[in-house]
Amino acid sequence: MPKRSDDGLAGLLDAVEAAPPVAAVDVFERRLGEQVGAERVSFFLTDFAGQALVRLTHPGAGGPGTERAEQVSLDDETLPYGRAVIEQRLRVLPAPGDGRPAGAVRVLAPVTARGDAIGLLELLLPQHPGEDALALVAAAAHALAYVVTTERRHTDLYEWSRRGDPVSLAGEIQRQLLPNAFTCEAGQFTLAAWLEPASTVGGDTFDYALDADRLYVSMTDAMGHDTAAALLATLAVGSLRNGRRAGHDLGRMAGAANRALVEHHDGLGFVTGLLLSVDLVTGGVDAVDAGHPPPLLVRDGEVRAVPLEPDLPMGVLAGTGYRVQRFRLRPGDRLVLLTDGMVERSARRVDLPGLLVRHRDTHPRQLMRVLTAAVQEAAGGEPLADDATALCLDWAGPGDDRRAEAGASVTGGP
Repeated sequence: MPKRSDDGLAGLLDAVEAAPPVAAVDVFERRLGEQVGAERVSFFLTDFAGQALVRLTHPGAGGPGTERAEQVSLDDETLPYGRAVIEQRLRVLPAPGDGRPAGAVRVLAPVTARGDAIGLLELLLPQHPGEDALALVAAAAHALAYVVTTERRHTDLYEWSRRGDPVSLAGEIQRQLLPNAFTCEAGQFTLAAWLEPASTVGGDTFDYALDADRLYVSMTDAMGHDTAAALLATLAVGSLRNGRRAGHDLGRMAGAANRALVEHHDGLGFVTGLLLSVDLVTGGVDAVDAGHPPPLLVRDGEVRAVPLEPDLPMGVLAGTGYRVQRFRLRPGDRLVLLTDGMVERSARRVDLPGLLVRHRDTHPRQLMRVLTAAVQEAAGGEPLADDATALCLDWAGPGDDRRAEAGASVTGGP
């Protein structure tokens, strides 16, 4: 039997594997603290709304909701926590006073996997750590991203900790339709998406999948609100994923989803959709527009809609055919997909092209916060009347080389 390691990253992972899923992070924090001599180690998850970091906390004795998790706002990007998440780099800062030694420091390490910002690791140390200790902290934070990704399959702890507000039934269904990671960095592209509000309504979805030579992206918007819309969305997304995994082209995928919706809802519910398949070698894009707002292309400092001809939404009419249309991305292009909640009602007041031009060099992950914040501001603090969903795809061009440190690309964006 191989000998267990008590030191370094191997020791951390051995300890996690021996612990029950609900205690994995507690064990990870304790063991890392022992290895680097930390006074305290804390793991903060990003919350559902993307507005705060939430300290991973066990529910109170009365169950979830009986104890409020500690939160750190990300609204002020000049504060250390916000900067660490945005910049995706380890930061060493003076520790808060509280009677600690003059040389005490606080280390903030992003917990990230392939660009998906899962959270932040905070360590309080009595003195500035050496380079070896900092390297271990950075590697441990990266490993923790994979620990969380694995362990949350077995417990609701991570979901409970991220919920600032009660989640409606429609919101619960909708969350299960979304990909596990809202950001993906690869050699050819960087992708990020977001949906607002995170806890209510239901109907909007986005999805993506990567294979050896193609990236598949979809965005759908089901008619109506609440649970009925979430159930329509479930049928549409399930059908599209089934077709994608069977190797069907986009036109056939949309046709199958249309048949499923007509069969089960008798023409009384429909779903708009935008389906894309990107060739990772050429940048060529196959597209199906099922009655959905066209994607916006940011190229050479200008924003324009991609001229796609829309077909009927899925679920309207049996036998509807869906055309596969084509366009090509150039290195440096940015493609933005939206649902109508980003462009209708109060959101009309948002200068979307202006925002996209001003933030053309902003990482897609951060651009999602910029866009959703603008829509929320336009609503004047009132709850959104419809889901507002956005997805950003930055196209870097062919090649599979990606320079990354601790789970995040060294240079994100085009």
